[in-house]
Amino acid sequence: MNTLEHDFNTVLLANHNGPCISLYQPTHRTYPDRQQDPIRFGNLLKKLEQSLGRQYANRENAAILRPFHALAEDAQFWNHSLDGLAIFATPDIFKVYRLQRPVRELAIAADSFHTKPLMRILQSAARYQVLGINRHEATLFEGNRDALDEVKTGDDFPQILSDVVDANDGEPERTKRAHGKAGAGHTTRHGMNVRQDAMENDTEHFFRAVDEAVLAQYSRPSGMPLLLAALPEHHHLFREVSRNPLLMTEAIDVDPKAISPDELRARAWELVLPFYLKRLEGLIDQYGASKTDGRSSADLAEIAKAAAAGRIATLLIDADRVVPGRFDAKAGTITFARLEEPGIDDVLDDLGEHTLKTGGDVVIVPPERMPTETGIAAIYRF
Repeated sequence: MNTLEHDFNTVLLANHNGPCISLYQPTHRTYPDRQQDPIRFGNLLKKLEQSLGRQYANRENAAILRPFHALAEDAQFWNHSLDGLAIFATPDIFKVYRLQRPVRELAIAADSFHTKPLMRILQSAARYQVLGINRHEATLFEGNRDALDEVKTGDDFPQILSDVVDANDGEPERTKRAHGKAGAGHTTRHGMNVRQDAMENDTEHFFRAVDEAVLAQYSRPSGMPLLLAALPEHHHLFREVSRNPLLMTEAIDVDPKAISPDELRARAWELVLPFYLKRLEGLIDQYGASKTDGRSSADLAEIAKAAAAGRIATLLIDADRVVPGRFDAKAGTITFARLEEPGIDDVLDDLGEHTLKTGGDVVIVPPERMPTETGIAAIYRF
């Protein structure tokens, strides 16, 4: 498996020698629903073979399809699904991603990858992380409105207390350090107080190490807001040592192990939703205000020219709209066509990709919140 956050800009938005195959499929987590997943994958694969045969008839397509056929026969792979699947392939690469959000079935061969469904999934405004922590262990989750899953952290992540505090640092040594020198000006502490001090010290070291690891390995790369899920008595100490600017003020006052994953997701999304809606409403308001001085547009042809010139600061795209055609990034023009024709992809997808490449921001908007009828809205830099 591959890391979508890492690969999106460096691999999926890069230029490749075609054909570029994009396959999306909804999948199921549980039995017996997941039994249908490899069957549906096989049907998509047949469509893909037919599409390649029509569009790239002069190429040897067997090699690019070989890893797809191998995946179709991998029973272990289909027994561990999430909510969606995205696969991208060229003659040189083969990338597989399990998704936390269902996606519409699609199998397409074009001159570039179809990435609009991933843009929506990767939006940090709709995604979040939850850190569950107590004195002895830490667990990181990542989720969205629909799902929350545990993150498989690396070996260098401090998952348990003994990863940070030396297990051989026994009670006799702790007691010696805690007592210090007796005599005037010194306080001698015994028994329960010594053990309590040692425990508090260990907890502080553990919390600090977890905070540093989460910030460096997950929060900075993703930009996602972080919710703390812990018993109330642990919140104050963690916030005291935390240096993570993405740690939300709101929190979940429960040990994640005490509730079901779905309840944890529901509680988390209830706290994240206002921030997501606030950002989206702010962008929609900005789009409306910018129309008065010509710094926004919903006209597809105008937006294409602005994208080619690198003028787009923010691009809003309807999540469900598809406009088949080709975007010429050099000329700033659009040629409309049928999606079945060779080399044709979604123009909205192409404009989104180009906006990201030129340093703009792309926000995939639910249809009911889209401020235009054209399926697209651009806010210009100048």
